[in-house]
Amino acid sequence: MGMSAGDERAASPRDEEWPEAEKAEKLARGAALKWASGVFYRPEKLEGLGHYRRRETQRNSSIQSRLKSTVQSYLEGVSAGLEQLRSAAQEVQSVCQDLGAARWALLDSADHFQGLQQMRELMEEHVQLASVVQVLPQIFSVHEVFSHILQLLRGQHLLEAHVELMMVEQLRDDILSQLHLRGLSSAQATVLSYFSGLQELNESLAKQLWDIVGSSLRLVREDPVLFVTAVRIIEREEKIDDTLLLEATFLPPGRPKGWRQKFYQVLQDTMTGARFHAPRMDAEGPGLAKHLAALQKDIVSELRVVKDLMVQCVPAHYNILSVCTATYHQALSSHLQEILREDLDKQGLFLLLEWALRVYHSPEMMGHPDLLPEVDVSALDPLMSSELVDQTERRYVMKVKASVVEWMQRTLDVEFKEWFKEEEPETDHQGFFQSALPAIVMQMLNENIQVASLITNTLQQKIYNMALEELEAFLGRLREALVQCGKEHQQDRAVPKYYISHLLAVLNNNLALSNSVSSLHPDTACREVPASLQAALDRMQKKATQLLLEELLLDLQLLLAESELLVANQYLRALLQRRMVCKSREERGQLCHRLLQDATQLRELFCSLGLDRSQQSLEAVFALRELISLKDPALLSLEVLGFITKYPDVSDEHVSTLLDIRGDVSREVRHVVLEMMAQHPQLLPEGYRPIFSTILVPVQELPFCLRKGKCA
Repeated sequence: MGMSAGDERAASPRDEEWPEAEKAEKLARGAALKWASGVFYRPEKLEGLGHYRRRETQRNSSIQSRLKSTVQSYLEGVSAGLEQLRSAAQEVQSVCQDLGAARWALLDSADHFQGLQQMRELMEEHVQLASVVQVLPQIFSVHEVFSHILQLLRGQHLLEAHVELMMVEQLRDDILSQLHLRGLSSAQATVLSYFSGLQELNESLAKQLWDIVGSSLRLVREDPVLFVTAVRIIEREEKIDDTLLLEATFLPPGRPKGWRQKFYQVLQDTMTGARFHAPRMDAEGPGLAKHLAALQKDIVSELRVVKDLMVQCVPAHYNILSVCTATYHQALSSHLQEILREDLDKQGLFLLLEWALRVYHSPEMMGHPDLLPEVDVSALDPLMSSELVDQTERRYVMKVKASVVEWMQRTLDVEFKEWFKEEEPETDHQGFFQSALPAIVMQMLNENIQVASLITNTLQQKIYNMALEELEAFLGRLREALVQCGKEHQQDRAVPKYYISHLLAVLNNNLALSNSVSSLHPDTACREVPASLQAALDRMQKKATQLLLEELLLDLQLLLAESELLVANQYLRALLQRRMVCKSREERGQLCHRLLQDATQLRELFCSLGLDRSQQSLEAVFALRELISLKDPALLSLEVLGFITKYPDVSDEHVSTLLDIRGDVSREVRHVVLEMMAQHPQLLPEGYRPIFSTILVPVQELPFCLRKGKCA
């Protein structure tokens, strides 16, 4: 249904005053229309319209009842609030009136208050004077108390002396505090001068306390009462410090004393005094082992005293055992660093590493049964930092390396001398040549690796890596020495005498080293030989094999030359001893052709076996062939001269036999040739290999002639 104009005018002020209500009403109508259109969109649904109307009417009645109840409660609350506000306004107005009256009354009484201020000042002055009068007897007796305190200190009655000292200090501090509060700082200097004896007494008491603390490890065993007394005095002073610091209004001179902190400092200085500042000679060389053993013994002994006796003499919050443990630990750490600044040998570095990483935590020291479980250094920083351990391990490896290099060089020098001895190398049980070199080298490297395993796995690995590097370098030096030996042998093949035997020993040694290298690895499951080391072993083997083959080839060439000389000698022997005679030019041609053919075949054979033509003796066959093939016998003297010059071991018998083989040499030519040989005797040059001197020819039989007959 629509609204009339009058309704709209009536609703206008309400809409302006309550815009949210209008919006909510429109939303509600829209929702109702949407719902109704959804429910009654079919005609048959209109039959239930009465039912829906009754239900909605009941719902509206219920909602209106709740709204009326809520509005009624709200209105009642508003009414009560308004009433309370009205009452409060009346009370505020009444208070304002009373305050105004009081203000006027105070203004009227201001003149009387000035008289009261003067009276207040007089009263404060009277109180101060009364307090001063009260403490005057104590002030006048201060110096007498000082003397008594001094007597008590000399008699080591420390508790009594400290009580009186605290009383005097309290008196002084009260006076200074009052002066401070009243701003009378100029008078403080007078008070301090009057109580100046306190400083000397405090110093005297403190000196005795620190002497006691410095002797605490002895006193807790002999006279714990004196030590306990010192601790009680320290605790008293610590409480006074805490109180004054908590108030934080005025700190008397010398406060806070901090005697508990001083107690720790003196105790720590006593523990770390002489033993951690040993003379230099005790921190290096053989003395280092004794020094470390003494530290171990003293620290364990003193910690046992702290744990069993000193702990009972101090308050629990001192944590005296933990403090002493940490003190020793830190002092040891600094002391080891100080020792490591020296140039220690490998033994010293090993001792330090073993002591810091093994002995220190073992049952022999900080893990001692008498110290556990109270003493626990696992929560502290490592005695040696990982960087320092690594640095020290590297220094140790360098020292071991220098020693290994030195020993290996000595071994190599001995081995080199063994090669030149006038005796064969040693043999193993199977008869193979060998020397002690592999056993010496491997034992030295293995011992160093095993010793390093007593410290840490990382050190063992570093020593292992160094061992392989040095073994590789050693193989290089051994190879160079072998090359040098080979050069000397090339200059004089008689040196070394047993060159081949020693080469075989070197090969066997190299094989032994190759088979033993894998056993050096710390991990038995990992037996690989590094590629560079294997290459060095291979180079060593190849060089020894090369020298051996070269030597064998040289021996073979010597044998080949001897064989060729023997063949040439036998050939010439057969030729000269057969006493053949050529009856014609054709026979001489056939003989020369056969000599050329045989000599050429033999020469090519030996050339193919590696013997150079210049080293062959078969050239004598070719020269002999030239003598036989010469066409003009008259020229034989010249040819024979050249022949005996080249082969100076040729005799007259050899030449006569050659002339006989020709078959065309007259007696006169023979005489000329032999006469020429007699006139030109030949000497054997140095290094000449004889060919004809070993060939004997039958003595020529002289012809038997009858007096009146012809010679045959």
